[in-house]
Amino acid sequence: MENDENLTRPADLYLEGSDQYRGWFNSSLMTSIAMDGKTPYKAVLTHGFAVDAKGRKMSKSMGNVIAPQKVFKTLGADIIRLWVAATDYKGEISVSDEILKRISDGYRRLRNTARFLLANLNGFDPETDSIAPENMLALDRWAMAKALQIQQEIIKDYENYQFHLVYQKIHSFCTTDMSSFYLDVIKDRQYTCQTESLARRSAQTALFHIVEALVRWIAPILSFTAEDIWQQIPGKHSDSVLLETWYEGLLPIETPACQYEINADLWTKIFALREAVNQELETLRTAETIGSSLDAEVDIYCDDILFTQLDMLEDELRFIFITSYARLNPIDKKPDTANEYAGFWLQVKPSEYGKCVRCWHHREDVGSHAEHPELCGRCVENIIGEGEKRYYG
Repeated sequence: MENDENLTRPADLYLEGSDQYRGWFNSSLMTSIAMDGKTPYKAVLTHGFAVDAKGRKMSKSMGNVIAPQKVFKTLGADIIRLWVAATDYKGEISVSDEILKRISDGYRRLRNTARFLLANLNGFDPETDSIAPENMLALDRWAMAKALQIQQEIIKDYENYQFHLVYQKIHSFCTTDMSSFYLDVIKDRQYTCQTESLARRSAQTALFHIVEALVRWIAPILSFTAEDIWQQIPGKHSDSVLLETWYEGLLPIETPACQYEINADLWTKIFALREAVNQELETLRTAETIGSSLDAEVDIYCDDILFTQLDMLEDELRFIFITSYARLNPIDKKPDTANEYAGFWLQVKPSEYGKCVRCWHHREDVGSHAEHPELCGRCVENIIGEGEKRYYG
């Protein structure tokens, strides 16, 4: 066979099933050592064999074979790719209709997260509308820093061929960090703040950077989906995401410095508070005392140190909890009915105030504006005033 100048020795990678330790891997190694005095490959990656959900080897005679062509037609080629990536190949590789269905559900969560990011970038021009990092809201800075942390971990996992860890971390980022927290919180800003306001543009800036990173994370695995996303991202881009390298626009939480910053330690405390608040809210929902979390008010009782740390957020803590009120109180004011958690006490109850028809918050000033009797003061300011000021959440 003629030499192909595009084929180099040693090969970057030998890939096959584990039976090739005594087969191709070994015979190729011995031949190369005899001829050239060196290995024919830089690395070897082996994987287990495909088995059904019961661990049985797949064979036509048993009728437990799943044809890739069938999956392509029903679920799409990217589902096959995601199943391969999500599987720890060091052992036997299980595949069944139920497993592929779970993978398909995971895929939809990734795609829906990307869809939300892109939908909320409608009308956003990264060249003219982006907010400088030092002027962004603290929560948006946190989201970018979290994406940077995930990206650094993913790059290492790709380099070590730990594709199942790549999938797990991207899936967790989309479902837990984004959908269940960050994207849920910023809906208020996206839908109620003025279009050109700092609060809204700051969130869009973070969304832009996150989707720029996310599309690159999934590109080696979900090539079709990544290309679809790539074509919808605003701004100037190359023709294909597959021509790109890792995104460099993400920044750690402390850099550059911002006047309204929340450090990592305080974010940890806020997340612990939010988890506890969510438990209390769920109790009220189960009792059918409230519907939405915005139907509730939260009173926090804590020591002087935590009180001082949280007090700088002023009225914005409620946006992170997605409640109508979130009030800080000294520990000596704690009522007997407050529930104790690690380092603080909570009292969560249904709000007694009217509901703003625009933002759905229950606020004391709803009905106090003659021209807009169904709105709260914040919404009135966002409609006819200069717009509310937000710094943290």
